[in-house]
Amino acid sequence: MSRAHTAKRPSARKIARKRPAPKADGEATRIAKAIARAGLCSRREAERWISDGRVCVNGKLLTTPAFEVTPNDKVTVDGSPLPQAEPISLWRYYKPKGLVTTHKDPQGRPTVFEALPPELPRVVSVGRLDFNSEGLLLLTNDGALARHMELPATGWLRRYRVRARGRVSPKQLEALKDGVEIDGVRYGPVDAKLDSTQGANAWLTIGLREGKNREVRRILASLNLEVNRLIRVSYGPFQLLDLKPGTVEAVKRRVLSDQLGAQLADELGLNKPIEAERARRKARAKAKPHKAPKPS
Repeated sequence: MSRAHTAKRPSARKIARKRPAPKADGEATRIAKAIARAGLCSRREAERWISDGRVCVNGKLLTTPAFEVTPNDKVTVDGSPLPQAEPISLWRYYKPKGLVTTHKDPQGRPTVFEALPPELPRVVSVGRLDFNSEGLLLLTNDGALARHMELPATGWLRRYRVRARGRVSPKQLEALKDGVEIDGVRYGPVDAKLDSTQGANAWLTIGLREGKNREVRRILASLNLEVNRLIRVSYGPFQLLDLKPGTVEAVKRRVLSDQLGAQLADELGLNKPIEAERARRKARAKAKPHKAPKPS
């Protein structure tokens, strides 16, 4: 039986109903976001946990996700204290073909997140790569950062190396710079270059800034090109480089801060020294009561 069913439920008088006012010594955060940042689950799952009566704040049962907490609040899930959130991080991952970019696939296909190394914390992807695509997929442990990096407003170019069956002229590719409409869907400007031809196939480099679902495949299909290999080689300033399929590499904190800009980096806390954060977490851990070890 799960701990959700065995944890003692607080009495009705101890139910937290009102959204607390922000405290002066800590920034208020939505409770679902705080749970997600601790690496336990997604925000949506956290909201379900709240509805199921699994979350308490300062000893009171929480009944609504419209609730904010600060670092001074004691949050428990199934009776256990919420783990301390790790600093915001970004990883480069070479997604192989044959994986779905989702946490759970209704069709039972293998997913990116099942294939990640076990030492990686819970992460979300920045955008997606479809089942038959490969290459650079950025991963982060912060949903707000992922959403920011996905926005077309960032102006970041997504670049792909594409092998496609068929013939196309440089003039046809040049016309894509003005964008194209396909089946009622308008796609923005596309930077397309013919690199080489090998038998019945052509190798192209494609750059775009929107990243709509299957955008590269649909645009090339409109030119009678059938994509048989698609590799994302860069996402904004972050590049695939020499990563091997299935491998993950962390982006240095300073590099991430520089690329996001000073204002956003400050908002996300990226400019705080990591050593100071670790020292605070260690101090909080020492303040907690520890269970005595079992005799051997």
